[in-house]
Amino acid sequence: MKEVIIATKNAGKAREFQALLEKKGVKVKTLLDFPDCPDVEETGSTFAENARLKAETIASYFQRTVIADDSGLSIDALDGRPGVYSARYAGEEKDDQANIAKVLKEMEGIPFAKRTARFHCALAVAVPNERTVVVEGTCAGYITDAPRGENGFGYDPIFYVPQKEKTMAELPKEEKNKISHRADALTKLEKQWEKIMNGESKNI
Repeated sequence: MKEVIIATKNAGKAREFQALLEKKGVKVKTLLDFPDCPDVEETGSTFAENARLKAETIASYFQRTVIADDSGLSIDALDGRPGVYSARYAGEEKDDQANIAKVLKEMEGIPFAKRTARFHCALAVAVPNERTVVVEGTCAGYITDAPRGENGFGYDPIFYVPQKEKTMAELPKEEKNKISHRADALTKLEKQWEKIMNGESKNI
């Protein structure tokens, strides 16, 4: 069985990758399995740059195949913020409630029609001595004026999905995982997976 390291300590993300990869005969490990792995500073200006940086750094460290993701929320009325700073928008502590409060404060007075936003996810697959492959997924929606729902994490309580008429945090996990930005990126990755594993990434 082939083995892939997912560059995350987030158990929820790990489960989503496991659902895709284990049916392909791939064993999934995460950074929780390697507590001594060095932290990678995310210095990129885009989600794709950060995902590539994490994947390539950790793949080089372990000399094994690594998948890394970088994801976040981009709001049109805020010129794309919080963007790559989504996790630490209100400070270095990665406080979801504080991040939401800051976004809602900055969005005060903006009418619903202009509260357009999208979740964005970049996935990078780094294989030692091969070309790194990056795929990206999105999910479009609107920012509500108050949190709704108890599911999910991050900005899910204020991200309204029009086709579902609910926020991400009001959706059951199974339903969210079908329409999310990460699901979109994983679907694209699945289409490339065999070529990547067969050392044909230069042809993608």
